[in-house]
Amino acid sequence: MTVREDPYYLAARIQRRLAEDPDTAELGVRVAVHGDAVYLSGDVASEERRRHLVEAAAAEAGGLAVRDDLRVTCAEPPSTAEDLR
Repeated sequence: MTVREDPYYLAARIQRRLAEDPDTAELGVRVAVHGDAVYLSGDVASEERRRHLVEAAAAEAGGLAVRDDLRVTCAEPPSTAEDLR
């Protein structure tokens, strides 16, 4: 019989890895563990960032599936000046 890590501790450990890993350094991604899966949700700046987050979460997940509910959002500066009059 194997003893599974408490889901809250596992989610916190993955969240910490995502925040501290130089390839991810992500504070805005939410992590939840339900049943046999880890769920990632939130907005990220690029597909590359998304891939790094999923890989880092999988490395910490202890064999659980990682479900990617991340959205890639464009964070480019505006192309025109905003008129505040």
